[in-house]
Amino acid sequence: MKNLKNLFILPFLVVIIFIACSNEDDSEITAEEDENIQPVNTDYDISNMLSKFEGTGLSYAVNGNTVTFTTQDLPNHTSPYWPTSNPLYEAYNGTNSNWRINPNTISEQNIVFTMSLNPSEASNKQATGLGPIGIARNGVVFFNQYAGPDQPLTNEIDSFDQWLGHPQRTGQYHYHIEPTYLTKQFGEDAFLGLLADGFPVYGPVENGETITNDDLDAYHGHTSATADFPDGIYHYHITSEDPYLNGNGYFGTPGNISN
Repeated sequence: MKNLKNLFILPFLVVIIFIACSNEDDSEITAEEDENIQPVNTDYDISNMLSKFEGTGLSYAVNGNTVTFTTQDLPNHTSPYWPTSNPLYEAYNGTNSNWRINPNTISEQNIVFTMSLNPSEASNKQATGLGPIGIARNGVVFFNQYAGPDQPLTNEIDSFDQWLGHPQRTGQYHYHIEPTYLTKQFGEDAFLGLLADGFPVYGPVENGETITNDDLDAYHGHTSATADFPDGIYHYHITSEDPYLNGNGYFGTPGNISN
């Protein structure tokens, strides 16, 4: 009777062992497959761009995966907006026949940007505000495409100096459109700076072709390889038509800006 009982139990043990081994094998295969299909790390790293920043009263400090820029926002080029006693004062000699000077004068600022060194697309896009939205490689700040709340630059453009910048009422010098001093110095396809979300800004030319608004998304950028990022990166382009620098907001998540 005892042997007969064992005969009944033995098949169940075999089945249980088989199932256990099968589950263990499946687990190992699944783990291996999971490892093979892990998504590629698409985080960008803009650390290599920091050495390109150089300007009067401009400094930066890295802390973990963020960088903090501090700038006095003083252009390193001539302008009729410098006080006449400044060596960089130069009367307007640009090409705008409608040019008119505004009543403001360039003055030293203290503007601080803290942004990610590993920018990524934001799930909830934020609109750019009036005032500084990014920093050019010479320490001058970028403004968006508006002269005021929902006011186009149509009239304000006539006050831009020969390098297409100007100061606002507190003396804060800035670029809304192509900073021609930089594109003349570094090239129209060159890296020009960063917006506050950490994504780069490039000039109006890419691969020998002039970029138009039709080449860009709603945020005035696209993803492609550049000389600085041969594996590709999302970046903004300056174009000759509104919105010039940025469209419907930041592609990434902006860091902190104080001024």
